[in-house]
Amino acid sequence: MTWQEAFAACAGALEKAGVPEPETDAWVLLQYAGGIDRTFWLLHKQEEMPESALAAYREAQAKREKRIPVQHITGEQEFMGLSFKVTGDVLVPRQDTEILAEEALKNLSSGMRVLDLCTGSGCILLSLIALCPGITGTGTDISPRALAVAKENAERLGVSAEFFEGDLFAGAAGPFDMIVSNPPYIRTQEIETLAEEVRLFDPRGALDGGEDGLVFYRRILSECGPYLAEGGHVLLETGWDQAGDVADIMRENGFTQIRILRDLSGKERVVRGRKQHV
Repeated sequence: MTWQEAFAACAGALEKAGVPEPETDAWVLLQYAGGIDRTFWLLHKQEEMPESALAAYREAQAKREKRIPVQHITGEQEFMGLSFKVTGDVLVPRQDTEILAEEALKNLSSGMRVLDLCTGSGCILLSLIALCPGITGTGTDISPRALAVAKENAERLGVSAEFFEGDLFAGAAGPFDMIVSNPPYIRTQEIETLAEEVRLFDPRGALDGGEDGLVFYRRILSECGPYLAEGGHVLLETGWDQAGDVADIMRENGFTQIRILRDLSGKERVVRGRKQHV
């Protein structure tokens, strides 16, 4: 079987299994299993695929047919142009979250301190540290397994950050110039309606935001005062229909200069606010 035939067979099998974007996933898995890039593909796609590579490709395909996320198969995901390790203990970094990171970078400069709540893989915090030299950061998460992944990502990126295990602000020592978070925000009753890749393989604790999905926003915005420097910013990722509610919670807690940012599909995705202490 040639490389091209193997690719076509995989894409067809994934489509039959109901996998979204089967050709995209078939290509990612081919790169992973075959250790190839676009240049190799263009030059050798009509050649016979080595048996070892074909066996690895079929194994990866079988996992994807079971709706195991591609990133759990390959073990990594790109975020902000950086490669992050991904396991079933953390949420897969998503492009929507880059909106938060990009906005944070606009308000950061050398010497500032950042706190990332519910840090998971560490993708937000570590991207900021890597892309804005001179800042320092702390990440917290209630999951020790998630923190292990975050620490490994810090090592692979060659950046330094503090990590603490605990509920939200546990272990963090302020003041911080910026607090960022992509907290659990899925309404409890909606979790069972999510795509299999999310519902079956993402950690439930990183998804469940309570009955109305706003539990963690209320806590973060009401409890952050002692940890936020004068004039500090808070940036929060939200569900597509939650930004207005989160902005209201910010106002109730004394935040000003509140702004809602949209993702690439036009959905409200990030809420930013600033708090002046009295």
